Amino acid sequence: MRTFFAFVKKETFHILRDTRTLIILLGMPVVQVILFGFAITNELNDARIALVDQSEDPVTHELTDRLLASGFFRLDKKLSSAAEVEDAFRKGGIKLAVLFPPDFQRKFFRQENAQLQLVADATDPNTATTLIGYATAIVRGYEREQLGEQALPMSVRTEVKMLYNEELKSVFMFVPGVMTVILMLVSAMMTSIAITREKELGTMEVLLVSPLKPFLIVVGKVVPYIALALVNTGMILLLATYVFHMPIRGSFWLLLAECLLFVLTSLALGILISTRTSSQQVALLISLMGLMLPTILLSGFIFPVESMPKPLQVLSNIIPARWFIIIVKDIMLKGVGLAFVWKETLVLVGMTLFLLGASVRNFNIRLS
Repeated sequence: MRTFFAFVKKETFHILRDTRTLIILLGMPVVQVILFGFAITNELNDARIALVDQSEDPVTHELTDRLLASGFFRLDKKLSSAAEVEDAFRKGGIKLAVLFPPDFQRKFFRQENAQLQLVADATDPNTATTLIGYATAIVRGYEREQLGEQALPMSVRTEVKMLYNEELKSVFMFVPGVMTVILMLVSAMMTSIAITREKELGTMEVLLVSPLKPFLIVVGKVVPYIALALVNTGMILLLATYVFHMPIRGSFWLLLAECLLFVLTSLALGILISTRTSSQQVALLISLMGLMLPTILLSGFIFPVESMPKPLQVLSNIIPARWFIIIVKDIMLKGVGLAFVWKETLVLVGMTLFLLGASVRNFNIRLS
């Protein structure tokens, strides 16, 4: 038994000496609990809305104040006409538009069924229906206060319009998200073991004596996987279009170019992981556990980023998947062009260059 306990002691010291693996094994559960605890919520807060108030009377002002005071909505912009609504949705940022027609107060008090229109961005059908429900409940609450307990006819008729996904198909939300998760994980995992495999097999010396510069070695590790990732992209787009009937209302070539850019970002992230780890096991663990949960939880794929605590909202900005999901939904469902997604595109370009630069720097340090 003394020999056995000595063996256990040796294994314990071996684990404690591997600081990086120990941090991953102990720190990852803490991170996961925090992410699940704060990011997973069915409530929506501070959803940005646009307002078109052609009546500008005390009733519309009161209803607007109640919407904003509820905590569910935050006024993003005031529009002058209904013609500007769809353009506001295309530019992104707003989830709901509230439209008050002229003479709203007069029709309300004369019980002429004053009409209130709610227009929602249904690219995320769950969020759209929830926001419509919140707004309708606030309007009905105001109406009950004004009418009291009397059995009077309905004074406000709420007209609901769902943009980009009139049938509220959930597949329109899940296909872009699933495509993002697959491209991120597959691309990052493929390249995360690229350099660590060389280290484990003992072939790193071949790279050391080669005339290639570190930048060319890193790029050379990435290039073969680009073709594989593009095959995955093509298969996903074919399945989305012909199996799930997902429309591509914008430019197909722009969508393909954006997919290529996101693949490059993911591959660069995988290479960075590869340069910072010494074994394939650790690299796979980081790329799988460290990327999957943030990609799913903090990208806005399932849970709206606006409803998360401020620290997680800030953290989500460094998640490449967040920006790619916006691009895919805008091109496929809203039919926008580069003029509407250039900011998100620049973010991905910047991330790709930063990750490649960090990979080369780390690779230089390890080879010196």
